[in-house]
Amino acid sequence: MLSAVQTERYRRDGYLQLDSFVDLAWLTELRAASDLFVEMSRNLEASNKVLDIEPGHTADQPRLRRLISPPDHHETFHRFTMEGPPAQLAMALLGGPVRFHHSKLNYKWSDGGEEVKWHQDIQFWPHTDFSPLTIGVYLDDVDDEMGPMGVLPGSHLGRLYDLYDDDGSWAGSIHERDVADLDLSAMVWLRGPAGSVTVHNCCMVHGSMPNLSPRPRPLLLQTYSSVESYPVMGIGANGVTGRNGGTIIGGTASQMLEIAGRAMHGAPDWSKQGAPTIFGSQQQER
Repeated sequence: MLSAVQTERYRRDGYLQLDSFVDLAWLTELRAASDLFVEMSRNLEASNKVLDIEPGHTADQPRLRRLISPPDHHETFHRFTMEGPPAQLAMALLGGPVRFHHSKLNYKWSDGGEEVKWHQDIQFWPHTDFSPLTIGVYLDDVDDEMGPMGVLPGSHLGRLYDLYDDDGSWAGSIHERDVADLDLSAMVWLRGPAGSVTVHNCCMVHGSMPNLSPRPRPLLLQTYSSVESYPVMGIGANGVTGRNGGTIIGGTASQMLEIAGRAMHGAPDWSKQGAPTIFGSQQQER
């Protein structure tokens, strides 16, 4: 699936772009599933827990920003994310089983679909390491006019920026004074034909411009981490990633993790059946 050169490039630069990686059969299924939600949105006057709509959205002229957690709402998205090309690619890059975190479909609608300001992902959903990566799939051709994603090579190895405003409110973007120190001339814009895949590390500085074309730019995103990486609960989006969040793909969790250079073998995951008491465990009650 990947050459040694591509794997090393990802580690060095923090991103990959693989043109036409997803085949036409998958694209046809994904587009059909996406179209169902566009039609569903025509009945909305406000965003809900499934669809986020832009101001100006109407039944006659829908303007979607995001389908939230696609694998929770359609079998095609679930199969693609849990078994298909992005899952296989994540395992290839991370060297074994992976832990699924979340997915979303960003539409970036035509004629002004909103920009995404410069940011890093890890502050939105911190993990116990920096292995998480996000794999994006362009459902249609993407050119410069459509606001492709831009990445700053090597920035995943640098500073982790504060994404709060000066007044202490969450901004979700790098402050303008910090952006001024970035070498935006080195930004790589990830345009490509339908089926192209983008991969970026959770610490990568990235963003995108508004979509000025007459065509939407649907980008399906899936985030995975190493199986030994765990989301830090109580911060950001961790805990609200959908019912498939935490699913192990390609193996099982060993409950091994490392924090601050110290390894430990953590207790089993009791989130589904409830935790036993320490007394029962120590007395080996079954």
